[in-house]
Amino acid sequence: MIDPQLREQALSTLVQHGWSSVRPGLYLHGPSQRLMGFYGEQSVLGVWPVSTGLKGFGNAQDSGQTPMGLHTLGECIGAGQPLGMCFVGRQATGQIVETTEDRSRDYITTRIIRLCGAVPGFNQGPGVDSYERYIYIHGTPHLADLGQPVSHGCVRMHSAHLLELFDQVGPGDLLYIEPGR
Repeated sequence: MIDPQLREQALSTLVQHGWSSVRPGLYLHGPSQRLMGFYGEQSVLGVWPVSTGLKGFGNAQDSGQTPMGLHTLGECIGAGQPLGMCFVGRQATGQIVETTEDRSRDYITTRIIRLCGAVPGFNQGPGVDSYERYIYIHGTPHLADLGQPVSHGCVRMHSAHLLELFDQVGPGDLLYIEPGR
């Protein structure tokens, strides 16, 4: 369930940034650590807990922060792979990890949706490029951390939730990442 005021904020922000509602639109609300998906102004694709960067929000290369602002979805990687499949270098490894207490590794599991910054000089281009920073929405086995900012800059999701999202979006769809308010 989305708070009506937050829903209005999300829809208004997406429309302001060019979302036409004939394609899915995503809105990540940093303070609540929630990702919201919309298809049209009346249809909610889902609301999912996520984990963003432990170091907060920012667009600088090597910052460990989750980038801000308008993005488009890039490659969608991993279709057909089983839940919990680990990826290294965007390639399936054959290892399945659905849950773990091992904090020594930032597992990238199930699916990868690569983010492309859409604002030149802000989150696109030298020193700030979300795509070149390899920022993803990806599955995680660190389920207890969802809803808290603990990632290395990517957007982590529960693998089952990521499967729901992955099947409803595609390259070119919009995502707006709101760090505050």
